[in-house]
Amino acid sequence: MEWSKWYYAAMEYKQRTVTCGALRKSDDGQRVVLNGWVHRNRNHGGIHFINLRDRYGITQVVVGEHAPDDVVAVAGELHLEYCVSVEGIVHARPASMVNAEMGTGEIEVEALSLQILSRCEPLPFMIDENETDAKEDTRLRYRYLDLRSGAMQKRIKLRHDFVRAIREYLSSRDFYEIETPTLIKSTPEGARDFLVPSRIYPGKFYALPQSPQLFKQILMVSGFDKYFQIARCYRDEDARGDRQLEFTQLDMEMSFVNRDDILLVMEGLFNHVFKQVMDYQLPAHFTRLTWHEAMNTYGVDKPDLRYGLPIVAVDDLAKASSFGTFLQVLSDGGTVKALKAPASEAPAYSRKYISELEDAAKIYGAKGLAWIKVGSNGAIEGGVSKFFVGQEQALIQRMEAKEGDMIVFVADQWKKTCNSLGAVRIKLARDLGLVTKGTFEFCWIVDFPLFEYNEDAKHWEAAHHMFSMPQVQYLDTLESDPGSVKGDLYDLVLNGYEVASGSIRIHDVELQKRIFRICNFTDEEAESRFGFLLNAFRYGPPPHGGIAPGIDRMVMIMAEQTSIKEVIAFPKNTAAISPMDDSPSSVDEQQLDDLHLIIKQLKKTE
Repeated sequence: MEWSKWYYAAMEYKQRTVTCGALRKSDDGQRVVLNGWVHRNRNHGGIHFINLRDRYGITQVVVGEHAPDDVVAVAGELHLEYCVSVEGIVHARPASMVNAEMGTGEIEVEALSLQILSRCEPLPFMIDENETDAKEDTRLRYRYLDLRSGAMQKRIKLRHDFVRAIREYLSSRDFYEIETPTLIKSTPEGARDFLVPSRIYPGKFYALPQSPQLFKQILMVSGFDKYFQIARCYRDEDARGDRQLEFTQLDMEMSFVNRDDILLVMEGLFNHVFKQVMDYQLPAHFTRLTWHEAMNTYGVDKPDLRYGLPIVAVDDLAKASSFGTFLQVLSDGGTVKALKAPASEAPAYSRKYISELEDAAKIYGAKGLAWIKVGSNGAIEGGVSKFFVGQEQALIQRMEAKEGDMIVFVADQWKKTCNSLGAVRIKLARDLGLVTKGTFEFCWIVDFPLFEYNEDAKHWEAAHHMFSMPQVQYLDTLESDPGSVKGDLYDLVLNGYEVASGSIRIHDVELQKRIFRICNFTDEEAESRFGFLLNAFRYGPPPHGGIAPGIDRMVMIMAEQTSIKEVIAFPKNTAAISPMDDSPSSVDEQQLDDLHLIIKQLKKTE
């Protein structure tokens, strides 16, 4: 058939009456029309078995030896991923031919007519029902093909179901979904803003929001006491496995609430979401840890509670030892902590493996990793055991250790010690297979420090952001001792990932100005950057607070993936480039002229 006739014929196709995942044994004898893609095409001695796929499933279509000649001819033309229309009769398969692995495995469709709607060039990689082994950039360049795979289809559906369940729950509890602007004033804080030049106002710029933070606080001033938004946010930072330049978060804010009110709403929300989306029952309330408890016990402020391996303080035992390194660290105001590596044959605690654990600790600044193995009859051996003579039983009891266990130590300043052993804990859990798949352990981290000191800039900065309320007992010592101040802050952690961060907000203008000053903002700078918020706070702002769970990261964890690219339809690669549409790209001179911009050519360094 010449091209024009084929093209117009394809425009007049038979539209589907059912999807490729719908038919069952009860449909035996029905005349149906299916539209979809050729997933597989097997020719067995003139009989074609065509697996036809759409996003609902796969149906086997049979072009038999008695099929019309034109149907046989078209079946012979088919290649993978041709888009076709099939009309045929549903037949129940004999019991011996039922495919239990397919939802439609009890039936097949005998083709009476077969029409090619569009053809497909040779594929850059096979489209499978599960994962592809194609390289990431190839997958992203041909993302429209990658998205046809069964695995990506399931993950995008999971994301849709997740967002739908959020909307159901919050709408049923009197939250309003309100959109905030995506072209806003640049208020640099934290990551760099993406800037958008204004054509109408030469030399001026909008920014894309890093979050709707200021606008949602203004909504509280406006009297909308329960707000949420599925918000697109943008940060001009390096891409990582669980970060992208553009991302999506559930943004929430509430008035007349305290911390516990927000935590209870979130616990109810995620109980609903996990039950609706995954039929997974979460506990009614999540574990709560202070920031210091999390750091002391797990070495990180986003602990994975799917396994134990707690970090244990051993300052007193280290002080009673004869190990000079421990004694020096303690005299310098540092600390000594230990972690029990449970007895295991895989990995065996060889010198080589201990070196791997030490490398993990050194990433976070540890100078080394001391160790002791527990032998039989309460003996300790190897490593630094000779420095603990007479303390063997005390150490074993403190660590709740038994024969075959290994005890590892880090001695340094408090935070460095915690972080280093936290990294060792994570590596041990992974290597020992201690993480149970298909489980989800939430916990709250509360009582964060409000400020952290920037050693490079030599001033205090907000640990989260500058709009968080200090805990009331610290109001009189804000300026005199910022390092001791705890904020009314809270993070939600899931399986070792921070998935949400929030706080009770400042709603008093003068207190907000004090925080700005501590963070090295003069009153004039604060007014220039945040004046519209300060002005709003002069008109009866209510006490309020909020939180913002990351949707990409949440769905990534639920799908048991390690990169958010696996749950985003069109992500950037690790170089912040989209191979599919080749963005970012150059623009023509006319566009630059319209925006009153000149590209400055950087000189190449020798």
